Amino acid sequence: MTQDTTRAIEAWRTILGASRLDTTEATRARYARTTSPRGTRPCAVLYPVSADEVRTIIQVAACHGVVLYPISGGHNWGYGDACAPTEGAAILDLGRMNRIIEINPTLGYAVVEPGVTQGQLHDAVRREAPGFWLDCSAAGPEASVVGNALDRGFGHTPYGDHVRTTCGMEVVLADGRLVRTGFGHFTDARATHVYPYGVGPILDGLFMQSNLGIVTRMGIWLYPEPEAFRFFHIGVNRDSDVAPLVDALRPLRMKGLLNSAVHIGNDLRVLSSMVAYPWEACGGTPPLSPELRRVLRRESGLGAWNVTGSLTGPAAQVRGAGRALRKAAKGLGKVTFVTDLRLRWGQRLLKGLKPLGLGTVLARQLEALEPNYGLLKGEPCTAPLAGAHWRVRDMGKPRPEDPRDTHAGLLWISPVVPLCGEDVLRLLQAVEPLFHAEGFDLLATFTMLNERAMVGILNLAFDRRIKEEVTAADRCYRAVLKRLLALGYPPYRTAPCGMPLLREEGDTFWELTRDIKRALDPKDILARGRYIPPLDQD
Repeated sequence: MTQDTTRAIEAWRTILGASRLDTTEATRARYARTTSPRGTRPCAVLYPVSADEVRTIIQVAACHGVVLYPISGGHNWGYGDACAPTEGAAILDLGRMNRIIEINPTLGYAVVEPGVTQGQLHDAVRREAPGFWLDCSAAGPEASVVGNALDRGFGHTPYGDHVRTTCGMEVVLADGRLVRTGFGHFTDARATHVYPYGVGPILDGLFMQSNLGIVTRMGIWLYPEPEAFRFFHIGVNRDSDVAPLVDALRPLRMKGLLNSAVHIGNDLRVLSSMVAYPWEACGGTPPLSPELRRVLRRESGLGAWNVTGSLTGPAAQVRGAGRALRKAAKGLGKVTFVTDLRLRWGQRLLKGLKPLGLGTVLARQLEALEPNYGLLKGEPCTAPLAGAHWRVRDMGKPRPEDPRDTHAGLLWISPVVPLCGEDVLRLLQAVEPLFHAEGFDLLATFTMLNERAMVGILNLAFDRRIKEEVTAADRCYRAVLKRLLALGYPPYRTAPCGMPLLREEGDTFWELTRDIKRALDPKDILARGRYIPPLDQD
């Protein structure tokens, strides 16, 4: 450690006490764990419990020139986990700032600190605002609500776009000042968490996917529980059917008949959460052949592409939307609707079939359906995390919730595409050969997050214990990201290893963000290198 780092740690220890500052090798190694090809090791880990402590910690960091990297929970799987973009930063773990400040059961919002988890808030909403649902991501019950929103994560209900449903932030700046966005800076403003714009410039976006401040409080809107809820699934048998399927669903999405986040996942994306990688069946040589994929689909009752979503709202509206959905999908795939009652019937039928040695396909269909069904009702679960372990050798069950516990390698590549079938096919045809060239399968999902665009999630899974596979994953990630940028499909979000690839010299956008960074954080103390280019690259 440098002399400045040592002095900063001594000052922080005075502020926090020995129990809330950790410099032990074991802790630093734990925070350096990652699903990415490479991690970074911090110089220390700090555990503040208030915004005032955060302000004091930042002032010490600025005084001694030590980089701080704030995390809400460190569960940013596939996007960098708890690792800073730079080596030797001090991790500011906000996990102990986990108060739910308010739940408003009339207007349907919550105000939370960054350490509040999806599971924690879900349970509190059920107790204190039973007429509302929390929209949650697939990152599991222990993931941070605030952390996900700040990285523009998304969920599943009609409130799936989390940027649209946050309202009113409290932020600590690099000089220790505290700013409240929207109406929050007005004393006793009543609309701070129900009207996002306030008066004057809208500042909230400055603190999403950036390193311009540390958010210590945020308002989150809750989704009113609908009168009717119908889960739906559509399976298509040919890979090429994904394009007409997207085009058939687009008018329904644009007209508001499909109002939840609609997920379109290929067979491998679904299988990765259900079964172990079929190493023996593929002869130990990935990627999987088209013939083997057809066998796996048949055994699991899956399509080549599988659509899931929900219809919510007044009962009459849901019935009408269901008729429109069947009509739109006619000739492409079968639409299956599931309600609470039908799900219970399926579970009872399976109990009766199991003693007879029957129901294998039904069991796998329910295994794939139940987590998505719950997520579409705002219920966080760990099942989707199972796909992170897809390429880990000798992977047993149950799979741990933390992919780092099994040496699972995972990188998400997340291009945004227009809601047009031709764009989906163009993207897939361009990147699948890049995956196969390095020995990886293409696990892909496209999510209709709004009325005109989809977020693609391409899953690059590997075993971090195998050096050659880690190297191949790194090459594949870079090649795919560069190809997507050349095609005009930049990602909505990326891991630290991908951030330098997004920056082009002379790009006025990045020059402007750097100017803002220089004005607010001239020493580049906060999360140096996170999205905004480091100031020392001037």
